[in-house]
Amino acid sequence: MKLKIPHTFTIVFIIVIVCAVMTWIIPGGEFERTTVPSDSGGERSIVVPGSYHTVDNAPQTWQIFTAFFKGFERTSYIIAFILMIGGAFWVVNHTKTIDIGIVSFLHSTQKLQRYKLFKFVGVNNCVITLIMILFSLFGAIFGMSEETIAFIAIFVPLSISMGYDSIVGVLMCSMAANIGFAGAIFNPFTLGIAQGLSGLPPYSGMGYRILCWALLTFIIIAFTLWYAARIKNNPQKSIMYELDQYWRDRINPTETTDTAQPATTSTWIVYASISIILIISSILHPQTDLSIGDSTYQLPLLPILAGGYILLGFVAARRSVHHFIFNILLFTILILIVGVLGYHWYVMEIAGLFFAMGFAAGFAYNLHLDRIVKLYLDGFKDILTAALVVGIAGGIIVILEDGKIIDTLLYAASQTMTGSGKEGALGAMYAIQNLLNIFIPSGSAKAALTIPMMAEFSDIVGISRQLTVLAFQFGDGFTNMLTPTSGVLIGCLGVAHIPYSKWVKFIWPLVIAFIVLGFILLLPPIYLSITGF
Repeated sequence: MKLKIPHTFTIVFIIVIVCAVMTWIIPGGEFERTTVPSDSGGERSIVVPGSYHTVDNAPQTWQIFTAFFKGFERTSYIIAFILMIGGAFWVVNHTKTIDIGIVSFLHSTQKLQRYKLFKFVGVNNCVITLIMILFSLFGAIFGMSEETIAFIAIFVPLSISMGYDSIVGVLMCSMAANIGFAGAIFNPFTLGIAQGLSGLPPYSGMGYRILCWALLTFIIIAFTLWYAARIKNNPQKSIMYELDQYWRDRINPTETTDTAQPATTSTWIVYASISIILIISSILHPQTDLSIGDSTYQLPLLPILAGGYILLGFVAARRSVHHFIFNILLFTILILIVGVLGYHWYVMEIAGLFFAMGFAAGFAYNLHLDRIVKLYLDGFKDILTAALVVGIAGGIIVILEDGKIIDTLLYAASQTMTGSGKEGALGAMYAIQNLLNIFIPSGSAKAALTIPMMAEFSDIVGISRQLTVLAFQFGDGFTNMLTPTSGVLIGCLGVAHIPYSKWVKFIWPLVIAFIVLGFILLLPPIYLSITGF
């Protein structure tokens, strides 16, 4: 008899119930907190080491139902982001631009097979490797996380068209960025905050971090290439083979660039409108302060983007409306990167950018406003399940916080580090960060909660604070590939139409391998003299 894996909603609901039961068993407790200045100019709440005290229990009963409401409230920004992204790409997909672009791209790459080197290595392997290195760098440098949800709608169809499955598409962008996030080089959301709270120089210890990042990235790429080759040889080995029919039905392999339609008057109106907007933006912001790590570079990025769009947009519109829409998609991604690095954009601005992209693509395709709105609604319906799961998963954290056992769990775990030696204490810190990440997937929140206490404890046992930060960094990153409370993971899986249960079945051995490797990488700084550690 084949074991039936529960629906994702069922799994999350069971976890919420288990957490509610824990609030009846585990004593309530809290740390005192204080506020410190943050790099953004505001304030951040952190734990006061040694301030733990017990409080009255707050057992959760019927609150398991109100927790879902609160979960929707606290994850509303990701839910709105997923819906807006889903609607925008539904409009773009209606124009067949991505399908035609993928087929055109694959035709172009296959021409490289004539060269012996590419034929030996494999063009598809080169494509996957370059994409993953790029996204891993995005994760390591500016902490790309929520942004990957938007790219799933591009790389999953690409993966299917290349003869792989939807899992390869998620590995290419989301998991590559996740590994980069874990092996952070400049990531301001984890490394920057953790080092600031530890009193360490910003982005110090970079040499060893770069080595760790390179090794972790190599492993995720090697694993992806191995898995992709396995699926290519026998597609039915994929646990997503049947469910990926959803994507195969949407991708027409007979589409070629010959089906591209000529630009219309609407196309040129959109071209002119976006050109004017970019020119005005360039005048208002002739220089952009590009922040990479602790360094800031002043560059004329918006004028460059404006000039590039005006030139390439004109050429693309002359060729076809599909080339023009693809050009809009390309510059949307470039503007996203500039916005994040230069203007500190987050989910709201990125969602608005893609939302506007959908309307621009629809108008360029000569669709009426009413038709575009209906396509957006269809996109909302298609992605609604993913959005709902994010909100429901948020209820897990609500139950633990309202039940007042989060701090108790952290305090109990911290006591296990006492008297265990450097290796044991470091292992305990690392284990705590991994376990805590299941309940608090936000790296910034977890840094504020744990780093003040961990940094103080590391001084007592003789471990460098830099190593404590690295343990936090790895512990925060690897389990993000698995934890059901991660709105980013659930959002990516939802867009890719991969059930959480199937994802867990696929990814858990890899997560365990990375956790073990992470601990091994923590050991050299104990025994060797490494700059910054």
